[in-house]
Amino acid sequence: MWLERCVKIPFFCLVLICNIGIGVHNIAIGVHAASSSSQDSQPYRTGYHFQPPKNWINDPNGPMYFNGVYHLFYQYNPFGPLWGNISWGHSISHDLVNWFILQPALSPKDPYDIGGCFSGSTTILPGPTRPRPVILYTGQDVNGSQVQNIAFPKNLSDPFLKDWVKWSGNPFLTPVNDIKNDKFRDPSTAWKGPDGKWRMVIGGEINGHGTALLYHSKDGFNWTRSEKPLHYSSETSMWECPDFYPVSYVGINGLDTSFQGNNISHVLKASYNNHEYYVIGTYDPNMDQFVVITNDFKVSNTQFQYDYGRFYASKSFYDSAKQRRVAWGWVNEGDSESDAVNKGWSGLQSFPRSIWLSDTRKQLVQWPVKEIEKLRTKQVSIPNREVKGGTHVEVPGITASQADVEVSFKLTNLNGTELIDSDESDPQLLCTQKNVSVGGSFGPFGLLILTSTNMTEQTAVFFRVFKGPNKFHVLMCSDQSRSSIAPQVDKSIYGAFVDIDPLHDKITLRSLIDHSIVESFGGEGLTCITARVYPKLAINDQAKLYVFNYGTKSVTLSSLNAWSMNKAQIVPMV
Repeated sequence: MWLERCVKIPFFCLVLICNIGIGVHNIAIGVHAASSSSQDSQPYRTGYHFQPPKNWINDPNGPMYFNGVYHLFYQYNPFGPLWGNISWGHSISHDLVNWFILQPALSPKDPYDIGGCFSGSTTILPGPTRPRPVILYTGQDVNGSQVQNIAFPKNLSDPFLKDWVKWSGNPFLTPVNDIKNDKFRDPSTAWKGPDGKWRMVIGGEINGHGTALLYHSKDGFNWTRSEKPLHYSSETSMWECPDFYPVSYVGINGLDTSFQGNNISHVLKASYNNHEYYVIGTYDPNMDQFVVITNDFKVSNTQFQYDYGRFYASKSFYDSAKQRRVAWGWVNEGDSESDAVNKGWSGLQSFPRSIWLSDTRKQLVQWPVKEIEKLRTKQVSIPNREVKGGTHVEVPGITASQADVEVSFKLTNLNGTELIDSDESDPQLLCTQKNVSVGGSFGPFGLLILTSTNMTEQTAVFFRVFKGPNKFHVLMCSDQSRSSIAPQVDKSIYGAFVDIDPLHDKITLRSLIDHSIVESFGGEGLTCITARVYPKLAINDQAKLYVFNYGTKSVTLSSLNAWSMNKAQIVPMV
C-alpha cells in the first residue's frame, strides 16, 4: 500500500554468533563510520525498535518463521529517506529482538512491478520434498495498474533465504470487471480449507465499499476469484493490508492460519482511515462464509482497533516455534520531509506483539513478545504507596529515554466520580477535551514520559475514570500536546476506553519508551496506543520519568517496575 510515509544507526566492528536453530554461523559485520549517526546527533533513532541503517521504510510484509529463522520483510526505499523506489527489504533474526539486515528480496525491475514492489504476505506451501515459502505481493505495472505477483526462494538450502526469484507466470492476477486498477492490493497469507484448496484475501473497493476479495487455488500459484467476497462494508472505502486468522477461546497460544476446529473465532483486520480496525466472527470453511459477531467495520474511531495511535498496515504470522501469533505495525513519522532528509531516514516498526483473544471473547489482547525482557538491565521498583491528588513522583535511576515501565493502580472507592452523559461517548474527544492539564476527580493519573528537567516537555500517558448512565468507564489517553518545544511536529492526543471494572480490577499500564516512540498497553494489553515524539530538551540522559496524579482524589500505586533497556543489535550481514 502507498500512503506517503526513513534510517541511520551506528554500525559496529564485531563478530556475532547467530544461533538460529539450524546450526551456528559466524557472521562478520563490516566497519562503518558512526560519527554522523551517534545518539547525540540522532536523538530520535530508536534503541530496540526495528529500523534499517538508513532510508525510508513503511509496511511490514510477509513475516514468517521458517527452518528456525524469523524473517521480516518491509516496504523499503534503498536510495533515500522519502517514499519511492519501493522494494522488499529483508531482515532475519533468531529472537525477534536482534536482526541481521540482508539485501532487498524484491526490487522493481520487471514490467509487472516496475512502479513498485508493494505490500503482501508469505505462505508456506507443501513441496515435493519439503515445504517452500512463497511471497504474494502487489506490483504496479507499466500501465500504473495494481497486479498480483509471486516470488519464491532461489535456494531452499540457504538457511537465510537471501535470494528470491520472481515467478515466470507473473502477474497471476490483474484488475478486471468491477475491480479498479488502483484499488486492488496487499494479498494476505493464504489458508487451506477442508477441500484442500488454498484461500487468500486481497484488499479492494467495490462500488465504493471496502472489500476483502476472496480467491481460491489448488496449488498456491493459479488463483480464481470467488463469487462473493469474504466480507465488505458499505460504511468504509478502500481496505488495505487485510489479515485473516483464527484465535482460540482457551489460553493465549496462537493458531496456524489454516487451523480448523472447535472453540475458535476468526479475526478479520483491515487498514483504512489511517487505523487498524478488526472484527471477530465465525468462519465456515466449507461455505467460505464469515459472520461478524462484534460491531462491524465503520468509519467511527470508537470501534475495536489494534492500536489507537500512530500504527498502521500491520501484518501477523503464526510462530510455530513458540505457538503464538505475532504482529508488527508500521509507525510513521510525525515530523517533516525536510527532517527526514536531514536525519537520513524515516519510519520504523513497532515492537513485535503477541496477539490472543480476551477472556470475554469480545476483543483482542496484545503484548510485547517475551523476548524483549532479555534487553532489560538496571531495574527500579516503587512499592505500594498512596499518590495524593496534584502530585508527581520521579522514578530515579533508570535511562528514561530507553526504558520498559510497568505500573499498576488501584482505586479504593469511586465516590465523586466525574459524570458523562452517554455510555457511548467518543474517547478521542474526551481525551482532547480533558487532557493532562485538565484535572478531574479520579484522574488524570499515570506516567509522565520523556520529561525535561523543568517539565516544559512531557508526554503524558494516563487514565481517568468516569461514570456513565449505566457503568463506570476507564479512559486511557496518550497526550503529546506538550511533548516538544519544536513547533513543526505532530502533537496529537490519542484516546480509547479500557474494558475493565475500576471497582474491582487494577488499572495497569505498560509503556515501551524508545527515544522517539512510546508504545503503551493499558489493561494488560486490552488497549494499545502508540505515539511518536520529538523532544528537544528531554533527550538521552536529560529525559526523566514520573508517576503522577493530577486528579483531586488519591489513588493507590500498587506497584511500579521500570527497567533501562539495552540496545538491540540491528546490523547488516556481509
